[in-house]
Amino acid sequence: MRLVFMGTPDIARACLQALDEQGHEIAAVYTKPDTPKNRGMKLTMSEVKQYALSRGFTVRQPANFRDAQTVGELRAFRPELIVVVAYGRILPQSVLDIPPRGCINMHASILPQLRGAGPVQWAILNHLDETGVTAMYLSAGMDEGDIISVRKTPIEPTETAEDLLGRLSIIAAQLACDTVRAIADGSASRTPQDPAQASYAPMLSKDLSPIDWNQPARYILDHVRGLIPWPVATANLGGTEFKIFRVEQTDQHTDCAPGTLLTLSRQGLCVACAGGEVVCIRQLQAPGGKRMEAADYFRGHPIRI
Repeated sequence: MRLVFMGTPDIARACLQALDEQGHEIAAVYTKPDTPKNRGMKLTMSEVKQYALSRGFTVRQPANFRDAQTVGELRAFRPELIVVVAYGRILPQSVLDIPPRGCINMHASILPQLRGAGPVQWAILNHLDETGVTAMYLSAGMDEGDIISVRKTPIEPTETAEDLLGRLSIIAAQLACDTVRAIADGSASRTPQDPAQASYAPMLSKDLSPIDWNQPARYILDHVRGLIPWPVATANLGGTEFKIFRVEQTDQHTDCAPGTLLTLSRQGLCVACAGGEVVCIRQLQAPGGKRMEAADYFRGHPIRI
């Protein structure tokens, strides 16, 4: 099938590569404009653009689809189907109307749960035990289109959002191939979403980072896991603001107030949280430092318990 592909991060690259390897004709690839990154603020290509250029595909990076020329250029590629995965752009009706077989999206949640920009992270932040990938037809509303198929997977108790996204990328790539095949042979189903069951996954920000020690241990663990690799959980320990990368629940209990620094051992720094539970901070990063084991850091930087 003749496709136009739209996507930006690694989960999109995995889908593009899978569709390419299935032999579909990739008429063009759309991805967000290159962005400045790291300390040097050097312009960096998206993972999708890197793969597309390596395969010699035509790449387009419009800021939006508001002008007729951009929409006309897309129409000139004559796509039978547009496949969208984590593109980061809302497509207007003028774009949705171009391909005769429609526009489809691979969304990393079990829709209508977690519509929006951060479904993988919010699945963990919301303490869910299960998530997945939904293949859907795009509509003018955000992630509101009819569902084609859903692939579910349990969320492992210790995996971070980064780990989970890696697994979902594999699921999404296979689902994208299966969905395009089903549309091609006419077997794709179409089920409207129930808006009453909808929930949302807004964009992440650093405002989410501070750990609330008044939460139970499970919630604190999920908070840390859900914010990796960005924006990362933070905690003020002994007057210093640290980034927190790994915590574990212990079998200890305490009468101390949540947030109290309890013990420092070879495992890490134990902190009281809600209900008398205790968590152990295993990995952290000091300002200007590198990520390291908490026990190793505090061996050289004593902290008052």
